[in-house]
This record gives sequence, structure tokens and C-alpha cells, in this order.
Amino acid sequence: MIHYSDPPILLQDVIEDVGDVVRLLERNAPYTPLGGWYRPGVDADVPSSPMWFQNDWVHADLRVEGSELFLFHERVTQAARDFYDAEVIVPHSVYVNLMAAIEKSGPAHTDNPRFHGRDRSNTPMWLLRTMLWSGLFDRQAIVQATSIWWMNDVEGGGFSYWPDGPDQLPSEHLGEMANTALVGDNHGMFHQVGPVGPFDEGTRLVTPRAELAPTGSGTWAVTDRGKVRYEAPLEEIRVSVLWKADVYRNEAEQRRQMADTLSIPDVARIFDADLGAKGVDVRFDLEKLEDPGLIAAVSAVYPEATPTGKAPSIFDAV
Repeated sequence: MIHYSDPPILLQDVIEDVGDVVRLLERNAPYTPLGGWYRPGVDADVPSSPMWFQNDWVHADLRVEGSELFLFHERVTQAARDFYDAEVIVPHSVYVNLMAAIEKSGPAHTDNPRFHGRDRSNTPMWLLRTMLWSGLFDRQAIVQATSIWWMNDVEGGGFSYWPDGPDQLPSEHLGEMANTALVGDNHGMFHQVGPVGPFDEGTRLVTPRAELAPTGSGTWAVTDRGKVRYEAPLEEIRVSVLWKADVYRNEAEQRRQMADTLSIPDVARIFDADLGAKGVDVRFDLEKLEDPGLIAAVSAVYPEATPTGKAPSIFDAV
């Protein structure tokens, strides 16, 4: 597995015509609140979601019209090659975040891992993350490059990141963020979205059924349960676009890694051998992968790090 030690690469003036992105945003509205594996079972009728909206533009078999603007961006792709000193970059995902009126930060986290043979389509997310933090599956891990591009400058909206590891204080990208991108390893580097204004009414919460879309009169509105809950010009909403690609040093490495896939029994066997070597009595039961007791016991042996200097998260309180 490729490991990195450098901070992400900052690109300026990434998109030639930002109007192309605005049109892309408008064509693919509406946008819905961020859910995710860390917020299961949220009541669709309770206003517990911050105004953090997200949609996929490229994922699996989905590729919306115009998404090639990001998917095959040559400067971003070259930055990924340079960052990893790698020849093969395989873009696979593009998604967009739109945020407003969130008085606390997002979670400090690393992005979710993928392994050859194991991803979120066939493996519980807690297990994928434990596989990452255990260090036992580096050989099968899929190295992924990430680009985060920001469309505009808003009140707040900074980006903290830990290029020197979670035991050091973070760096921050804040101010003059418009049309810039950071290209690096968000799967190995902790990062955190900062608070996003306006802050006059604190965090404004909506239900998971809320939608964000253009009004047709120059503004964008959040509609929830038949009522407009928030309205502002697009330039006052924090817009970021994320791009992800698989990374291989060369074609030979790509062929070798793609032939070395993990089954769930493989994962259990590797964990059980390491747990035994550590003198831990826990063993995997493939019929109980969602059992809270098993999850707690295994996670305690392979805990995720807590980054130094992380800010309080809005998801700690909602």
C-alpha cells in the first residue's frame, strides 16, 4: 500500500468557467440532507439534520450530464499522480456538498476505506473502518486520491486537516478558497469542515425530507414539509465538489492488487489470527457481524485515533 507524508497539493483557478458548475448544480437539483452510516435510523419527521445537503454526480453506474468537468479534470488528475508518484489514476466518484447556517464543525474524520473485494456494498461500514485501523489489510487496501474543490467564499466554511498525523495540530484552508482545490489523501489524513454562516440564528435544523433547490428568481431555498425554511443566493451557500480516484503505482501493481481480493471469511480469519496473537478472547462470528457486542469488542482492540485540536461537531449534538 502507498503511504504518504506530504500535505495535500493546493490548486488555484481550477475551473475555467464557474458558470458551468452553477448550471450543473441547477440541473441536478434538488439536494437532500447528509445522512450516512454514522446517523442510522434518523426519524424522517424530526428536524434533526443540519442544512448540509449532498448529491452524487458520479457513483457506480451513475454519471450525470456535465460531470466530466470534474471527473476527468487533467490538472487534478496530474496532481494526484504527483502526490502519490503513481502512473495509474482511475477516477470513480464525484459528489457535491451544499451547506449553510451550521454553527459547529462537521466531524473530524478520515474518509471511508475500500479494499479489493470489500466495500460498503458487501461489508458493514464498522468492519471496513476497523480493517483500516487494524493495519492488517494494507496489502488489499485500495489507495484513493481525493480532490476537494470550493466554488465560493462564504462566512466561515474553513477546512482543517492533519497532514502531520492526528497527534499534531491541524492546518487550515480558510479565506480565498473560491475556485481552489486540495488534492491528497483524505482516507489517510484526518480532516474537518469548519462552521458555516450565517450565524445569526445558530444551526438551523431540518428533517431528512428537506430539499434544497433554486427558486427560479435568483435564490436557492430549503423546503421542508411544504414550507420554505431558508432562502439565500447561491454565493452565500458553501459549495464544495469532491472527486475520488483509485491509485496504483503502475499497471503491473494494478493487475496484482485487483487479483488479490478478500472474502468475508478471509477477513474473519485474518482478524482471528491477530486477536489470538494479542491474547484477546474475541473471535468473529460471521452470523453476528451487526451484533453490538462483537462490534464493541473488536473496535476496542483496534480503536480509531482522535485527532488533536479537533473542533466540536454538530453531529455530536443532533
